[in-house]
Amino acid sequence: MNKPLGVLVGIVVIAGALNTAGAWYTGTKLEGVLQTSIQEANKELASQLQGTPTHGSVELVSLDRHLYSSTAHYRVKVEDDSAGPDAEPVELLFVADIEHGPLPWSRLKTFKWMPVMATTTYALEKTPFTEKWFAAAKDQSPLQGQVTLSYNRSVEGRMEFLPLEVALDENSSLSFSGMTMEGTADADGQNLKGKGYMDHFKLHAVSLNKPPLLVELNGLTVASDLDKSEFGFFLGQNFLGLSESRITFGIRQSLLKVNNFEYTGSTSANGKLLSGRLDYKVGDVSLNNNPVGSAQLVLSASSLDIPAMQAMLQIYQTKFQPKADGALPASELTPAEQVQLQTSLDTLLAGKPQMAVEKLAVKTPHGESEFNLAMALAQPAALDQPPVEITKQLLTSLVAKLQLSKPMIADLAGVQAQLEGQTDPQTLAQVGTMTSDMVGNIAVGTGLAKVEGNNIVASLDYAAGQVDFNGQKMSLEDFITQMTQRFNAPIQ
Repeated sequence: MNKPLGVLVGIVVIAGALNTAGAWYTGTKLEGVLQTSIQEANKELASQLQGTPTHGSVELVSLDRHLYSSTAHYRVKVEDDSAGPDAEPVELLFVADIEHGPLPWSRLKTFKWMPVMATTTYALEKTPFTEKWFAAAKDQSPLQGQVTLSYNRSVEGRMEFLPLEVALDENSSLSFSGMTMEGTADADGQNLKGKGYMDHFKLHAVSLNKPPLLVELNGLTVASDLDKSEFGFFLGQNFLGLSESRITFGIRQSLLKVNNFEYTGSTSANGKLLSGRLDYKVGDVSLNNNPVGSAQLVLSASSLDIPAMQAMLQIYQTKFQPKADGALPASELTPAEQVQLQTSLDTLLAGKPQMAVEKLAVKTPHGESEFNLAMALAQPAALDQPPVEITKQLLTSLVAKLQLSKPMIADLAGVQAQLEGQTDPQTLAQVGTMTSDMVGNIAVGTGLAKVEGNNIVASLDYAAGQVDFNGQKMSLEDFITQMTQRFNAPIQ
């Protein structure tokens, strides 16, 4: 044997010996790591599902250990209290083939050389509960994936829902392209990142005495980047996008299309104060291939005291949240709970929270309307004051503006008339004009708005006990009196 070849063989032998030793070490440590991960997962499940009728748990049923690999069986149990006391829990069984580290073959063949503790390939098992799901997936496991566990206990994984074709009955069917999801988590589950994609989903439902219904969803994308806060819940970014949805419905089999729907949510904390922003967008809506319009809604809040909100939420869940059967709790607040609720409310207001409808906009082919509102709150000095004084101290500022387009109202009135079966263009135009004029007359008649050209406009600006309502300045007391008189008087 020549020297270079001998060196190469030596390296391979040494690497194999090290991998064998590492695999043996991994095998001895694996069960403890799995049990710890499952305990933490169950603890996190209980925390995230607290206050809901749903309970879930994960259990390691068995672990068959070998030198280079192991086989594990898991049970996932889900219970829903709202299903009634006689409802059986849902049980899903999974089998997992675990390749021991440090160098699992499945990673080596994809040129991933970083040592890891284990790589697991898992799949849902066939049971009486899941056999129909298997049949829809052509007798393959409909849910499967792979998880890699690093020596620092961080995790990366991929989960796949296989395509499904299901005949629900003689006339109804479901088609699903499948969905893939990928994610990572650090050792303690403090940082979670994930993304997923679904190409299409189609449901065709036909039933007696009802028109056929066809629902199609195309191009679904989800993504999250979250960090666990010191208060036990996750903060960060969430995104959901749907390229196209189509709904065919009704006796006339009308076609409603919505393109480019997006939801973006973000939350953050500065100390114990929470801030958040929600942004909803609908890029394009059409009815029977006729354009309807687009819309956007942006909501935000800031300076929300987290411990105070958690305390109030706990009282709500124990005293006011409906039970699984829909019944309301019969118990009243105890004196201690009343004090806790008032203390939490005072703390929340002391943080000077701010809330806003940053934008509510609707655009149609002939007009665009927009509404926005922002308000700031504070803690009143005392509650044993006249209501007006409490309001002045509670509401430190409020700004609201509305611009309502009469052509937009006419467009939407025409859409409503189409849904009711009207197709004559002249009649649709008359319905739109009459509706927009009626809304304008009501707004002017109540004194809540005025008409400027093709727009119905209104504004309200309040601060320090003074109100500017549609350009008219007055005290808060005068504004309350004026509104009371207007709503008690007949519309002119």
